[in-house]
Amino acid sequence: MHASLEVPGEALRGLFATRPYSHLPDMRRRFVISLLAVAAVAAASLTCSPIYVLRAGYEEAKILSRRRPIPEVIEDATTRDVIRDKLRLVLHARNYAARVLDLNAGDSFTTYSWVDSDTLLLVLSAARKDRFEPYTWWFPIVGRVPYKGYFDFDDAHGEARRLDERGYDTHVRPSAAFSTLGWFNDPVLNTVLRYGDVDLAQTVIHELTHNTIYISGQAAFNESFATFVGDRGAAAFLCEIDGPDGERCQVATDAWHDTMRFGAFLQQLVERLEALYAQELQLDTVLARRSELYLQAQEEWRRTHVPQLRTGAFAGYFDRPLNNAILIGSRLYYQRLDAFEAVYQQHGQDLRRAARVIEEAARSRENDPFGAVADLLAAPVHGE
Repeated sequence: MHASLEVPGEALRGLFATRPYSHLPDMRRRFVISLLAVAAVAAASLTCSPIYVLRAGYEEAKILSRRRPIPEVIEDATTRDVIRDKLRLVLHARNYAARVLDLNAGDSFTTYSWVDSDTLLLVLSAARKDRFEPYTWWFPIVGRVPYKGYFDFDDAHGEARRLDERGYDTHVRPSAAFSTLGWFNDPVLNTVLRYGDVDLAQTVIHELTHNTIYISGQAAFNESFATFVGDRGAAAFLCEIDGPDGERCQVATDAWHDTMRFGAFLQQLVERLEALYAQELQLDTVLARRSELYLQAQEEWRRTHVPQLRTGAFAGYFDRPLNNAILIGSRLYYQRLDAFEAVYQQHGQDLRRAARVIEEAARSRENDPFGAVADLLAAPVHGE
């Protein structure tokens, strides 16, 4: 499953245009400007802690200051062969995304950087216990989002404890990648290179989709659409390289099959829980009945769906204790995948065309992008 975090970064053009620190060495200058740029966003926001954003800016600046062009890393005699192969795949995937899928690749994933921890950051989600209502955080440009990323892991767990004490469900999960939505030249990180080839290609194309379209305040659409383009795009890319009988082609195709199945089952569980919450029962009653629904879903998933999976990606998802924060956090990436797939089929399995049509529809109705996609399916398709 993908776990990306979109870091706010608008109002930066003035800072970059004035270049008041041009006397500094280039790498150090980029570090200072990046830190000041993110700090400027924090200063403009009353609901986003300046200390939090300064820490995010500091960590982002460290990542940027460590960037090396990927071709240089590949040619470096000290680079391990496995890293070379992964970086070549990254370059090929981003070029495919730009050339074939018409995504806004910019300069993203043309450089390599490393972080000192096995986990890049922790992502915190929270939600009401008695309804599917996420706790949200507000950031400039991206608007309200139902997650918050922390480079300081103690801060993440501390905030989770505070929300627990206030009666929220919480969930803290690791993330190995994030996107700055094209505001910075996002490097590929060493944390991502641990992925297998299919997951790596999915991640690259997923994040480049965010560079192409990101609708403020519509996290579920943004993430789910990126899942669709990332997974479908990775399958098309690897099948082009290896042929339809290639192992990676088959794994990527099977992964999309399983992702679709998981997304549909997750939506069914959410609908059952929403029906429970709509009854407005006492909290103790709600918690008891939702526990019953969790147990029923876990058993149904293991008995009926796991045997139909083609990969192991989601087999153990429902083995753990569940809560609303976990389910909301997951649903962000798997909502209405069937609708995106239907548009793809409607346009003759032309992913580039389908993605463009969905993007145009979503931009035309930013307050309801999923509704705009549903309208596409209700309308006849004219000749391309």
